[in-house]
Amino acid sequence: MAQRYVRVQTTLGKVSYGLLQLDRSVQVLDAPPWLSGQPTEQVLAPNEYYLMAPCAPSKIVAVGRNYMKHAAELGNEVPKQPLLFLKPPTTVIAPEALIYYPPQSQRVDYEGELALVIGDRCVDCTPEQARGKIWGYTIANDVTARDLQKN
Repeated sequence: MAQRYVRVQTTLGKVSYGLLQLDRSVQVLDAPPWLSGQPTEQVLAPNEYYLMAPCAPSKIVAVGRNYMKHAAELGNEVPKQPLLFLKPPTTVIAPEALIYYPPQSQRVDYEGELALVIGDRCVDCTPEQARGKIWGYTIANDVTARDLQKN
């Protein structure tokens, strides 16, 4: 089975990375995984930590209208070139955290997305080099105020 890295905050407030075990305990790492963190003797029971977002990104780059069915439901065509947009890092929240809807919006949509965690800077990479920069994968809930987006 693949390693399941998590970022947790203990009930005492300490943030750590660890390996999620099948019994939901977390074996704490001595450093973040991208810094070659190794498992320590410390194991947190499920009631000793809060699950956080898997990382604290410096930026979020997203691709819009990247498949035909989604573009069609929005009344758009699939763009010939990737439609890139940015989301602020402050939009990343922990699992089960509250999502605050903008009061001026009448239509807030959610979408399940595959998210890639890029572990290193890259510019003008070949596809092979780009694959080497992917640190991991996770899921994301992309929440958008559609009516405000159109304005």
